Amino acid sequence: MSRSFSFITFSVFLALIMALMPLPFSLEPFRPDWVLLVLMYWSIALPHRVNIGWAWCTGLIMDLAVGSPLGVNSLTYSVCIYITVSNFQKLRNFSLWQQAMLIGLFLALYHLLQFWLNHFLLDIYFNPAYLWPALVGMLCWPWIFLLLRKYRRHFRIR
Repeated sequence: MSRSFSFITFSVFLALIMALMPLPFSLEPFRPDWVLLVLMYWSIALPHRVNIGWAWCTGLIMDLAVGSPLGVNSLTYSVCIYITVSNFQKLRNFSLWQQAMLIGLFLALYHLLQFWLNHFLLDIYFNPAYLWPALVGMLCWPWIFLLLRKYRRHFRIR
């Protein structure tokens, strides 16, 4: 039990590092949402372990790390993880590319919710470039899924 908890925590921590790692200015709009992708994988694979509580706490850490208004990432992560946890059995039965399409929709929902909250809090305006990370995350999903599944099976995380 502690081994599975520590591995899940480690993978989310690595995703946090990748989300905070500096990128060249021209590539920054295309950065996938690593943390949300990893949380979505674990919520599909182990919904009894990784659920809305994980999403809320991880979102608070992400809010503090990036300096966004407190609770924006928490709320948006929680909404996306609620949808994935409530439909995890359906998502497991889809092929990898069908899952990637749905994950892309969830990521687009995440970015639209985040824009909506930031619009009311910070008075920003919509830019279609906000949705590039959803497309890149959709393309990254098969590799993230296969990599985390390999390690989950290797370390027998249940």
